[in-house]
Amino acid sequence: MQELIEKLKSEAGITDEQAKKAIEAIKNYVIEKFPMLEGAVGNLFGNS
Repeated sequence: MQELIEKLKSEAGITDEQAKKAIEAIKNYVIEKFPMLEGAVGNLFGNS
């Protein structure tokens, strides 16, 4: 996931903390909309 954080930081010009919050928001959104993907999303973004 660190690779994604670094990509967000460089391409969006945001801080480490902002990138982590963005990923968490996306992760939660996908799980909310597609609960059947929760396991895959957890594996991809980390189970936190």
